[in-house]
Amino acid sequence: MQTTITSRRRDDIPEALRERATTVVSRLAQRAHRPTRAQVTFGTDHRRATAEIVLRAARGAVHVASAAAPDHRTALDRAYAKLRRQLDKRSTALAHRMRKAARS
Repeated sequence: MQTTITSRRRDDIPEALRERATTVVSRLAQRAHRPTRAQVTFGTDHRRATAEIVLRAARGAVHVASAAAPDHRTALDRAYAKLRRQLDKRSTALAHRMRKAARS
C-alpha cells in the first residue's frame, strides 16, 4: 500500500511524527478491505494543529477523517479514532448484510 505524508504549510515534519503516522496507517490498513493508498496531511488552522487521513480501498471506497488539537500527535490520534470507527461500522454493516442475504 502506498502511503503519503505531507504538510500543508511546507514545514518539515519531524521524523517521530512521520513514524507515528506510518504506524497509524498500517493499523488502519489491517481493518480496511483491500486498501490501496493512504494519505496523511498535517496543517495548522487558527493556531490549532490539524491532521487529515484519507484511506482509499478497493472498488472506489474512500474513508476520510480529520481532527484538530493543540499538537499534531493528538490530532493524528483523534483522526485515527474517527477513521477506525468508520471502518468498524462499515465492517459490521457488511457482516449484517451478508448474514441477512444468507438467510433468504
